[in-house]
Amino acid sequence: MNTNVDESVKISIIISTYNAEEWLQKVLWGFNCQNYKNFEIVIADDGSGPKTKALIDLMREEVFYPIVHVWQEDDGFQKSRILNKALVNCKGEYIIMTDGDCIPREDFVHVHYLNKSHGYFISGGYYMLPMNISKLITKEDIEAQSCFDINWLKEKGIPKTFKNNKLTAKGLMSRMLNIITPTKASWNGHNSSGWKKDILNVNGFDERMQYGGQDRELGERLFNFGIKSKQLRYSAVCVHLDHKRGYKTPESIAKNVKIRRETRNRKLVWTHYGITK
Repeated sequence: MNTNVDESVKISIIISTYNAEEWLQKVLWGFNCQNYKNFEIVIADDGSGPKTKALIDLMREEVFYPIVHVWQEDDGFQKSRILNKALVNCKGEYIIMTDGDCIPREDFVHVHYLNKSHGYFISGGYYMLPMNISKLITKEDIEAQSCFDINWLKEKGIPKTFKNNKLTAKGLMSRMLNIITPTKASWNGHNSSGWKKDILNVNGFDERMQYGGQDRELGERLFNFGIKSKQLRYSAVCVHLDHKRGYKTPESIAKNVKIRRETRNRKLVWTHYGITK
């Protein structure tokens, strides 16, 4: 770790979750392995049952970082609303957002921290794992960083694809791949970061939005506000555990597409359905 890093800027990491204790525990173990340690975790809990609270209470005794649990009643898929509540509860000036099914590599927070700059947000990547490997990853595998080792994953059946570069690229190679990737540097709910003041200046997430694109829509308003993006999908790395997506419906997607189209066409910066009502 770079001991010359200025640690005056505090970081808050928002992790969204809903009734997925097994996955959330693996993610919290991942953050306990970080080589940069000046952060708090704020869990944005969209109505989970008592098992999630029990897990968080247990993990508070196990991890080095503070955990803030922000919960709301289960009212269907209301991720945008709980993310806004979590944002308000963040003590940090700089916010990293991820999901409760994304295990961060040990340099995850450090990469976000080192690459932050005023006037920008960071867009990171993820490496999707199949369900069988998602289930077999243990605490020991996370502590040894085996689940980020492409040879370990190949032994478990991962095929050889270009996407494996997300786990193997380092230094100059990762920087080059960040530059040449055709993927746009958008705000991704699983792996993005930015300044809290910038997110508040566009009034956070649009709470009308359901599954599919609410994170991208926030990024589009940040763009309209004049914030630029940095592509770090080959540097800020997490592995994405598999799960069902029962809350994804054609109706929710269509509604979100309409809201995003209005944001782009009218160059909207502020949502009237965000943190400030």
